[in-house]
Amino acid sequence: MKIEVPYGRSYQTAIIPDLHSVVLIDPVKVPVAKDVNAVVAAALDALLGDMNWEDFRGVSSVAIAINDNTRPVPHFQLLPPLMGHLAELGITDRQITFYIAGGTHEPMSTDEFPDVLPTEFISRYRVVSHTASQADGLVSLGRSAAGTEILINSGFYHSELKIVVGNIEPHQFAGFSGGVKTAAIGLAGMDTINHNHSLLRNPFAQLGEYDRNPLRQDIEEIGKRVGVHLALNAILNSEKAIVHVLAGDPVAVMRAGVSLSRQVCQVAVSDAFDLVVSSPGGHPKDINLYQAQKGLAHAAMITKAGGTIILVAACPEGSGSRHYEEWMQGKRSHAQAIKSFFSSEFRVGPHKGYLIARDAERCRLLFCSEMETALARSLLLNPVGDLQNALDLALRGIHKPIQIGVMMHASTTIPGVIP
Repeated sequence: MKIEVPYGRSYQTAIIPDLHSVVLIDPVKVPVAKDVNAVVAAALDALLGDMNWEDFRGVSSVAIAINDNTRPVPHFQLLPPLMGHLAELGITDRQITFYIAGGTHEPMSTDEFPDVLPTEFISRYRVVSHTASQADGLVSLGRSAAGTEILINSGFYHSELKIVVGNIEPHQFAGFSGGVKTAAIGLAGMDTINHNHSLLRNPFAQLGEYDRNPLRQDIEEIGKRVGVHLALNAILNSEKAIVHVLAGDPVAVMRAGVSLSRQVCQVAVSDAFDLVVSSPGGHPKDINLYQAQKGLAHAAMITKAGGTIILVAACPEGSGSRHYEEWMQGKRSHAQAIKSFFSSEFRVGPHKGYLIARDAERCRLLFCSEMETALARSLLLNPVGDLQNALDLALRGIHKPIQIGVMMHASTTIPGVIP
């Protein structure tokens, strides 16, 4: 059987011997919105929660937080109708600022702004790319109940109307992305992100968990303290096409969105696999290892202990985290990485090393990417060339039939073993 899985902006293919069977682990095909403009308009015309547009008439400044180019948010479809509503309130272009919320990612350059904003927006509105490490650009709002010091972009915080735009989709330790997370993490300071993400060590900080997830609930508290007024969120299918759009009070948007996201993303399998081929879903989900790692974490949920995971991720931008690379220097095993992580202070970047080691210690990892081989080896990723080489290596010595799981869009799939 020939398999073809997303890889960057293309695909990788391989032939699996007839001895074995293949199980495709992909969400059911959900109908896309036939008229996207109408769906976005309908969401903006019927805001969720106890709010309406007239509540914001007369505001002097508007801040809109959007994701950077590592997230496939359909800004080009969501933003124009939003700007139309703001114009109807008498808000001028000069009163509006877009904040590119990249969290700990490298700030986007002005040359990259067209990746996330229509060209005309860049000339019409002020655009700021957030820097988490820039202390003089942050304001402190005290500490959350979980002990997180809330440091947030001061320009965003001091705006009279604060809006977040993003996607609601599965997240490996926040449970789900979306809602206030675009601002609460994307526009936060380094210390805020580090402490919030340190909560990933809680057993309820996992994929698909929302109400009991302390990390996600910390995000909700941060968003409330920041005072995010309105969320505009899309739910996409595996092809990155819009299925649903929700707008309104951020809590109400998340309540409705989590349920809809589950319907789009959950997949049940009857048993764990000896071998799983996992693609995060192609660009931009595999733009770097920092993003592609989610494909490993989700595949591990349905892989037997001692089994093999082939992670197929282009990673043209390498690891995506200098701090992660530096932290991995000198480490010779996944067990050593895990021990080091728990014996040192939590930091974003090294946490990726821990997450990879956690799954690669339990399962054998084979890595297919464009990443420089020496770098991949230093990160203990076990690079093996292309998908066919990886499959041949994984199946060597296996002479009885096995089921091979194939995840085409692992980063946005919530898999589970349900006998």
